[in-house]
Amino acid sequence: MEKVQATNLRPGMIVNFQDAPHRVMAFQHRTPGKGNAVVQAKLRNIKTGTQTETRLMSTATMERLTVEGRSMEYLYDDGDGMVFMDTENYEQITLPRDTIESEAAWLEPNIKIVVQYIGGEAMGIELPKTLDVEVAETEPPMKGATASASPKHATLANGVVIKVPQFVETGEMVRVDPTEARYLERVK
Repeated sequence: MEKVQATNLRPGMIVNFQDAPHRVMAFQHRTPGKGNAVVQAKLRNIKTGTQTETRLMSTATMERLTVEGRSMEYLYDDGDGMVFMDTENYEQITLPRDTIESEAAWLEPNIKIVVQYIGGEAMGIELPKTLDVEVAETEPPMKGATASASPKHATLANGVVIKVPQFVETGEMVRVDPTEARYLERVK
């Protein structure tokens, strides 16, 4: 088992917290002007679904759990959960929606993802590093706006709201990092 420093936590990581597997949902590294740096982390217990917010010293370490990944394809939402198919043996599994709540908005039929297993039990999913998504709605671009200008909000076709540069228009395809819901570039 690997130890990871609190400042190296990332959304989607699975760590051992209070003797239970937890998924890192969000984190923020804070360095106040006076005092020690801390990491504010939002964790979700994989087995119970309860969320916990914790504050860790930046020098603290956590145990990163060994996760086995299987390549699968998302099929559909059956109301009770999300259905995935193993791309090698065509076996289907259903994951409860609450275990993959933050990733669910990024799922479209036939998208290839990795289902994470801990001790033989499916515990969550890992999205691709980048996804191309259409901008469904955003404000019109400002005249003379450049990439360095202040960003504006854009609603993507999947309903997720992200910040994009001023020059991005409604109907354009953008490449995003789904784990951080962050704009990367415009797709040509």
